[in-house]
Amino acid sequence: MLKLLFIDHKLLTMQITKDTVVRFNYILKNDEQEIIERSSAQEPIAYLQGHGGMIRGVQLALEGKQAGDKFSVSVEPKDGYGERLDNSIQSVPVKHLMGAKKWRPGMIATVQTEKGQHQVNVVKVGKFMAKVDTNHPLAGQTLHFDIDIVDVRAATQEEISHGHAHGAGGHHH
Repeated sequence: MLKLLFIDHKLLTMQITKDTVVRFNYILKNDEQEIIERSSAQEPIAYLQGHGGMIRGVQLALEGKQAGDKFSVSVEPKDGYGERLDNSIQSVPVKHLMGAKKWRPGMIATVQTEKGQHQVNVVKVGKFMAKVDTNHPLAGQTLHFDIDIVDVRAATQEEISHGHAHGAGGHHH
């Protein structure tokens, strides 16, 4: 006699937990529903869950989800890029601003800090020095994400030791 075994397909799908690599597409909107940023549908971003690398609100929203899930999440400033801080204007040498050759107020620059790269908003530019706002450009904003999870897999030991996903959509060494 032949026995048929039926397995619920959902049980075979890996859930997002610490040390899983998640590839997903997203659309980021502000409170006015204007699109601020979006991933490329042809190349979803890859992210290693549980190792930083992503704002806390998105990390928490991804936990327990699986490939094929589509959802929206609103992230308050405390779980996003933080509240805007007054008195966050600093002077930095223009030669330390990365991302353009000629700087104008309102442009976003990247600077290298002791904690790694950090985005700043250029407020005023002189010949040698620039005044920059060190708040992240999205600080103080509630962020609205539409997320489409493409796939989930176990991270490799190398990815875990490096603290980020490798390969398509991830970090390339």
